[in-house]
Amino acid sequence: MFCFPHAGGDATAYTPLARALAPVAEVWALRPPARGGRLGHPMPASFDLLVDAVLEALGPHLTGRFGFYGQSFGALLGYEAARALPAGRRPELVVAASASPPAAWAGADRPQYTADELLRLAGMGQLVEGEVELKEHALRGIRTDLDVVDTYRPRPHPPIGSALHTVVGAEDPLLAVGGLEGWAAHTSGGSGHHVVPGGHLLATVDGPGPVDLLTSLIARPRTAHLSRTEH
Repeated sequence: MFCFPHAGGDATAYTPLARALAPVAEVWALRPPARGGRLGHPMPASFDLLVDAVLEALGPHLTGRFGFYGQSFGALLGYEAARALPAGRRPELVVAASASPPAAWAGADRPQYTADELLRLAGMGQLVEGEVELKEHALRGIRTDLDVVDTYRPRPHPPIGSALHTVVGAEDPLLAVGGLEGWAAHTSGGSGHHVVPGGHLLATVDGPGPVDLLTSLIARPRTAHLSRTEH
C-alpha cells in the first residue's frame, strides 16, 4: 500500500498505520520534496510535474498487487498518479480519505484556507504547539503544497478501472460527509463511501487511522473490487 501524505505532511504520518497493516500489507509512505529529509529538495512547479515525479519514483516498485491510500491533498495526488498510469499498471485499489472529488479542487469556488487555518483545523496545531521551529517547518510545507494545488486543473477522462473507495472522519471540520459525492463517477470498478470516527486527518503519528476498513478492502479478491459497489 503506497501512502500519500496530507498537505505539509511527511512519510512519518504513516508509521502507526504501517505497523497496524503489517499482517496484510507492506506500507510504503511517500516523502514529498520540501519536508523532512528532503527539506532542501525543490517542489516541482506544478501539480502535473509533481505527478510525473511521483510516478518516476514509484515506477520500478509497481508490481504484483498494490494500492494507493491518500489523505486530503494526498488523496488527490494518489488518484491523479493512478489515473496517469497505463490502464494495465494501475493500482487494484485507490482509497481517497478526507478529500473532495477532483473537480472541487479547482476553480474560484473551491474553499480557500491559509496555512495556519489548515494546521489548526486538520488537528496538527497541538502537535507543534510551543515548538517554534517545528511549527514553521509544518507551515512551510503546507504553503508549498497549497501553491502546487493552485496549479491543479482536472481534465475530462474515462473512469479508471481501480476500485475507488472514499472515507471521511465523522468529526471532520473541513469536509462534510456529503463532500465525498462525485468520486464514484471516476471509476468503473467497485466503489464505496465510508464514515469512520475521527477528524480530518485519520492516519497520523499518534494513530494508525482506518485500519479495519483498509484491512477489509485489501483482503478482498480482485474480482470483488471490480464488481462491488457500496454506499
